[in-house]
Amino acid sequence: MTKLIKGSGIILIISIMVYVICFGVLDLKTSIMKKMYPQKFQSYVNQYSKEYEIDPLIIFAIIKTESNFNTKATSDRKAKGLMQIMENTAVDVVNQMETKDIKTVDLYTPETSIKIGTYYFSTLMQKYQNTGLALAAYNAGMGRVTEWIENGTISKDGSNLENIPYQETNMYVRKVLNAYQIYQELYDS
Repeated sequence: MTKLIKGSGIILIISIMVYVICFGVLDLKTSIMKKMYPQKFQSYVNQYSKEYEIDPLIIFAIIKTESNFNTKATSDRKAKGLMQIMENTAVDVVNQMETKDIKTVDLYTPETSIKIGTYYFSTLMQKYQNTGLALAAYNAGMGRVTEWIENGTISKDGSNLENIPYQETNMYVRKVLNAYQIYQELYDS
């Protein structure tokens, strides 16, 4: 009887150790992933995502892909800020917005970048009704995406996004969608 109790005790201890090791590693992995995929500027992202009816996790994925949360990021093509918006696009978007609080377009200011970028992405979602197509338009422009749809290069339902002819845009869409999936796994409850 004593051997049976000792044997059961050892099995219990080993089981507990396996459980602690497995779940401890998972917690560590989640912690590391959250550092790699943070939710910086969360108050602005949540505020404008709610206002413009966009999933905040896609906005985090765009920011992660565009600037990796670097407020001073500037691309070779002069896109600026967290959401990497071109100045002429920002001016057009601000003119469409029903807002008086943006007097100068400082795309390096986190709130301004997130507000304009989220509004712009929401208009793309309304136009295309598909996240992948909206992302392609965010990167390559609406004119190009509309042209690709009209000439049959990509479908209106976004089912063949792998056919996006611009390699940069094709990779961009894949990167953002991948980041979006990771954000959903980490933060969707």
